[in-house]
Amino acid sequence: MALSYKARKRWSLVILLLGLPLYVITAVGIMTFFWEEPDRPPVLVELAIYVALGILWAVPFKKIFMGIGQADPDAKPDDIDES
Repeated sequence: MALSYKARKRWSLVILLLGLPLYVITAVGIMTFFWEEPDRPPVLVELAIYVALGILWAVPFKKIFMGIGQADPDAKPDDIDES
C-alpha cells in the first residue's frame, strides 16, 4: 500500500516534530545510562556512536521522506503555485 504525497508529507512532519525529539531524548538517555562518568569512553568513540544513531533513525523512514521537498507529482498543472 503506497502512501499518497499528502500522506507522506503529513507523516514526515509528525516524524520530524514528534518522533525525532523523542528519539534524541531516548538515545541520550541510553548513552548516559550505559556510560556513567568513571567508565566514560573516549570522546571520538562517543561521537561515532552519536553519528551512527543520527543516521540510523532515518533509514526506516526513507520511503516517507523521498521527494517531500518537491512539488506534488499527482497535482494538476492548475494546482501548482508558481511563486
